[in-house]
This record gives sequence, C-alpha cells and structure tokens, in this order.
Amino acid sequence: MRLFSTLRFLAATALALLVAHSAIGADPIQSHARPYPAFGRVERLDPALDQLLAPDAAMENLAEGFNWSEGPVWLANAGALVFTDVPENVAYRWSDGAGISIYLRPSGLTGEPNGAREPGANGLATDAKGQLLLAQHGDRRIARWDESARAFTTLAAHYDGKRFNSPNDLCVDRQGNIYFTDPPYGLGKTAPRDLDFQGVYRITPDGVVTLLTQEISRPNGIELSPDEGTLYVANSEGKRAVIRAYELRTDGTLGPGRDFFDATKLQRSDRRGVPDGLSADVHGNLWATGPGGVLIIDSAGKLLGTLLTGRSTANCCFGGPQGTTLYITAGDVLCRIETKVTGRAPPKK
Repeated sequence: MRLFSTLRFLAATALALLVAHSAIGADPIQSHARPYPAFGRVERLDPALDQLLAPDAAMENLAEGFNWSEGPVWLANAGALVFTDVPENVAYRWSDGAGISIYLRPSGLTGEPNGAREPGANGLATDAKGQLLLAQHGDRRIARWDESARAFTTLAAHYDGKRFNSPNDLCVDRQGNIYFTDPPYGLGKTAPRDLDFQGVYRITPDGVVTLLTQEISRPNGIELSPDEGTLYVANSEGKRAVIRAYELRTDGTLGPGRDFFDATKLQRSDRRGVPDGLSADVHGNLWATGPGGVLIIDSAGKLLGTLLTGRSTANCCFGGPQGTTLYITAGDVLCRIETKVTGRAPPKK
C-alpha cells in the first residue's frame, strides 16, 4: 500500500509539472481560480445583441500560457471542456473547480515526426454517443477517441486513394454525417502533399468519404445551421476573408455557394485574425472567430457585435451546465462568456 501511495504521488507530481509548463519558453500555464479575471470587452453594434448577451455580460480568463489554443468542445457526459494546443500536440481538459489538466498527449501526431508544421489535433467535436472526434493535423486524418480503450480509431484518412492535407475542423449533423475541412496548414515544408487542392468533405456513418467542394482557397472553420439546411465554411485567406454559405441538399450534396459575411475590411493592426472557428446558436446566429475576436452575426449576415479579445482568436463553442456558456480559445488564452442562448442541437443518440 505504501508503494502504491508513493507511485500515485509521483504520477500526480509528474502530471502537475507537465501542466505547469507550456512549450513557449519556460512560461507556466496558469489556471485561474474563481473569481476569474476579467478579459477583453464586448463591442455592441446593434440593439439585437441584447437578446443574446446580458448588458453586463463580460468575458472571463480561465487559463493562459498556451502556444495556440484551438478546437474547444464541451463533453456533456464529463461536465468538462476539452481543447487543443496544436503546435504542442496536446489536448487539455478544463472544468470549474478542477481547473486544467492534460487530457491527451499526443493529440494529433501519434507516430514518429513526419515533417508536420503543426502536429496536434485542431478542431474537435462529439458524436451522438458523446465520443470525441478529432481533426488530426499530424496523422492527417479524422479520428475518434475511444476513452475505454485509450486508443484512436481512424474514420477517414484518404480521398480517392490519396492522403488528406491536414484536416482542420469538423461538425456533425443529426444523422451522424461528419463534415470537415482540409487546408494545408499543418503540413511542413518537408511533408509530402498528395492532393493539389483544399477540400470540404463529408463522411457518412458507414465511412463513405465524399468531396463536397474544392472552390475555397483556405477552408477552415465549418458549421451547420440549426435546421441543417445550410453549411457554413470559413475561408481564412487574408485577401478574401469570408464566410461562405451553401445550401445543404437532402441527398448530401451542396447547392451553389454565396458569401454570407465578408470580414476582409474588418482587418486592421489592432484587430488581428481571419475567419476561423464557427459555432451556431439555436436561433441561427453565427458566433465566428475573425478580426478582433468573436464576431456575432445574425442569420441574415448582419454583424451585431464583437467579443474583442485583443489577439488572434481561433475557435469557440457552446457548453456549460445549461449550454449557454460560450468558450473561446484566443491564442494563448482560454476564456468564456455567459450568453442568453444555447448552441444548435447536438447529434441524435
């Protein structure tokens, strides 16, 4: 028993040391305790924003010291948030009270170094069973994490016999179809590239991979409207920083695309960032990371306000006990804000 206690103490100490140091020099990862420090500010551009955010709503800094935080997803079964640090090949878990801990290491590159520039997992999602789905840069695949077996299962790694570039973000519909983007951001200079285009794909529940479009130069964040009749895709190319919208037909194909929102003119020195992560609420508003932080856009494409983070901001998701908390991965920071809405309905069980 004494040996077991000693080993348990050493394991806990090792884990604490891993969490306490990020790879950006020797700067510690700091998990804040309640009351959480205030962070950024809310820019209100339209009275309609009052229906989504209380007048006194403010962002809170939950933890900081990451290299590039990404891919937040709420695990309802665990009552916790999981997010990634892409360059460091690690996924973290955060919850009130417990704070932050390492959830997966590695998260995206599970084998030997392969020239990946950003080896970790990027976007995360959950399926109808609550299982974690990952867009893995390093392994160049969409994978599922089996918590009980402590192992990854490949859901898709190839299109037309060729390896994907570096799957970036994903979302799941109520029928279990997975939609994902495949830009080249995770590839390094020495990583061989099999596909000469950047695609948006769908994986059916029985594993069939279909290319939906290759017209977007830098497809990044991806999300569905609450009625699942529209598929949104962020284009993170600086000169054409737009969010595209496509009719999603009943047979799974896409109708013609249109520019839903153009963020190009919002870019300036004090508002860094391009369209990246997307999260729709139950009313069809889009919470989209972009220049300055998180853009709050109504279903008609009107900008209602911005959650100004003061840095390039990667992604966001709804979660929390009531489903009304928006969690935001903003560069080196994990933050949140309470809203008056919930995210779109999750996949059916």
